[in-house]
Amino acid sequence: MPDMPDIQALARTAPRAFLQPFGPALGKLPGSVWVLLLLTLVFSLSGQGFLSMANLLNVGTQSTILLLIALPMTLIIMTEGLDLSIGAVLTLCGVTLAMVMVATGSLALALAAALGVGLAFGVLNGALVASLGIPPFVATLGTLGAAQGLALVLTDGQSVVGIGDTIPQFYAGELLGIPLPLWIAVACYGLFHWLLYRTRFGTYVFALGGNREALKFAGVRINRSLIAVYALGGMMAGVAALLLTARMNAGHPTAAIGLEFDAIAAVAVGGTTFDRGNGWLPGTVLGVLAVGVLRNGLNLLGVQSAVQVAAIGLLVLVVLLIESFKEKQ
Repeated sequence: MPDMPDIQALARTAPRAFLQPFGPALGKLPGSVWVLLLLTLVFSLSGQGFLSMANLLNVGTQSTILLLIALPMTLIIMTEGLDLSIGAVLTLCGVTLAMVMVATGSLALALAAALGVGLAFGVLNGALVASLGIPPFVATLGTLGAAQGLALVLTDGQSVVGIGDTIPQFYAGELLGIPLPLWIAVACYGLFHWLLYRTRFGTYVFALGGNREALKFAGVRINRSLIAVYALGGMMAGVAALLLTARMNAGHPTAAIGLEFDAIAAVAVGGTTFDRGNGWLPGTVLGVLAVGVLRNGLNLLGVQSAVQVAAIGLLVLVVLLIESFKEKQ
């Protein structure tokens, strides 16, 4: 009679044997994917209608503004830089957009003014970092205060209302049944993907963080390239201001304060590191979705905003721990 198998040993080895063929593929998945899947599972079990189509579209729509500033933040961090001012600049651009719209009734002029303000602050940030050699943290902290102060002075701390019906349509409108902000976000992502992976400018971005000396030997004007990266961030703040103002139906002087934290968190969760020019734009999209899912799920559960900020910080730590664990395997 043959020997009976060791049931306890089989119980221990069977799961490992089942998962072994999938091990290499699972190991390549970034931590942001695991966290996003876990958050989706947890909130779908909460019984608050998280997985309804209406709510999923809401998550995507609410995440578009964050994505518009997280995309340039990815490039800035890839150059071993940082932009703490982008939330305040977004606020100032929104206020400017609303004020010009009220004064002239022209969307073209209002958007041009918002883009101009964003571009001016982006160039200023880049010049302070590249030309004067001021650390990005210090430089953008200073421009954060300047942008926030200007927004409060221009509005006297009050919301700018009476912007009409044209701007709100950019947030409330639909195209082929899909919210218009999602189309704008897709278009912006496509532009950044092309810039980073298909142009010489993208090659410079990688080299600015990974091998700046090589750019010098190649005769590339490093300061000009670095200023261009920050300027792009400022202009995207102007674009995001259109959606922010449309969402609020007004220009509010503190509307986007703190959004830079969410943007930096999304980029970090997406796998972009603060050294060696390592960045991954699809990862930034995953990071934005992770932050959006977390905020949406906590809102459905009635969690206050202060706790949500702490939860986003915890999210970053969890993803970094997952990536650290994977590197040790």
